[in-house]
Amino acid sequence: MKAIKVGIIREGKVPSDRRVPLLPYQCAGIVAAYPHVKIVVQPSDVRCITNKEYLAAGIPLQEDMSDCDILLGIKEVPIHQLIPDKTYLFFSHTIKLQPHNQKLLQSIVEKRITMIDYEALRDTQEKRVIAFGYFAGIVGAYNTFLLLGRKYKLFDLKPAYKCYDIGELKQELRKVFIPPLKIVLTGGGRVGNGAEMILKEMQIEKVSAEDFLKKTYSKPVYTQVTSADYNRRMFDAGAAWNSEHFHEHPEVYESTFLRFAKAADILIAGAFWDQRAPKLFTTEDIKRSDFSIRLISDITCDINGSIPSTVKSTNIFDPAYDFNPFTKDIEAPFSDPRNITVMAIDNLPCEVPRSASEDFGNQLIKNVIPDLVQQPYGALIQRCALTINGKLGPQFEYLKEYSEGK
Repeated sequence: MKAIKVGIIREGKVPSDRRVPLLPYQCAGIVAAYPHVKIVVQPSDVRCITNKEYLAAGIPLQEDMSDCDILLGIKEVPIHQLIPDKTYLFFSHTIKLQPHNQKLLQSIVEKRITMIDYEALRDTQEKRVIAFGYFAGIVGAYNTFLLLGRKYKLFDLKPAYKCYDIGELKQELRKVFIPPLKIVLTGGGRVGNGAEMILKEMQIEKVSAEDFLKKTYSKPVYTQVTSADYNRRMFDAGAAWNSEHFHEHPEVYESTFLRFAKAADILIAGAFWDQRAPKLFTTEDIKRSDFSIRLISDITCDINGSIPSTVKSTNIFDPAYDFNPFTKDIEAPFSDPRNITVMAIDNLPCEVPRSASEDFGNQLIKNVIPDLVQQPYGALIQRCALTINGKLGPQFEYLKEYSEGK
């Protein structure tokens, strides 16, 4: 096979992301498995993995990436750093026509780049084959308890970003004693499963949605709910649930989540939300005296999305704000017991970059690398590439005007 040179690029977006697409031992494994592949790393002092760790694994450092065929990153590459006629893999944040990245896609087209957006890589059943969602769920759930401890002065947890890895996160949670609170977790995908891992680690009992709504408990409990549990058809409330119909026509459904909001103390939101779908509840609902949720961890971080109190994003150093239900104002966290404390960190996996990167690299090796090191590229990439030599891929013709700056 023709030799392929892969470069792991330094993150250029500000603030810089500390995650990496591949750890040193993963790079070494790829080189061993595919003798025609060489991997080099652009030096960086910001990454969670040091330059010395790559060198120790036999992966050379190289500042100039212009002789690489394929370039791997995490976040958007600044336009001036894009090298023409290369293949790039990173999260471009363009496939939803994001206005702030329109010029990025224009430049990718102009420079005849083959762009493989991790978010667009899906199997034949349209399921994503690589994502950081599981670790977003883990860190989001951990931060729920960090904020619970601060809000009610129950305990003090080390921030996730100060923990070395998931193992230290779990050690921290052993400090925690949770009073008999009720937690509702939305979503059964990667994010929801990551959050549930933390709840299980804390040995919080899982109960059915029906029991959660009807029973009281002398210990903390949680229930995990999906769209079927809190949506119904507007004009046919008794109709049997049909997931396919909901995903195709979410605009004809209404939310029944308020019954969970009356029973729960904490909401951990990890469910994907379609803009056509109903919000979980309204700002008027939040004012109700029986609306009992006072802490919301919105892992999805959809601003003005499914959760009306998520009106801005937060960050790992300043993770929360209070939402005043009556004025709709943003206030300092924990400033008033009547307020709802909201966490909406938009880059949760960055808090545990080493563990998140390792899991991401494993997915990359299993699901993407076999297609990437073929010539021509394998079926997954042929089908899912955002652009091929600067031309929009078959699934992305809807981006034509956007890519032309219109």
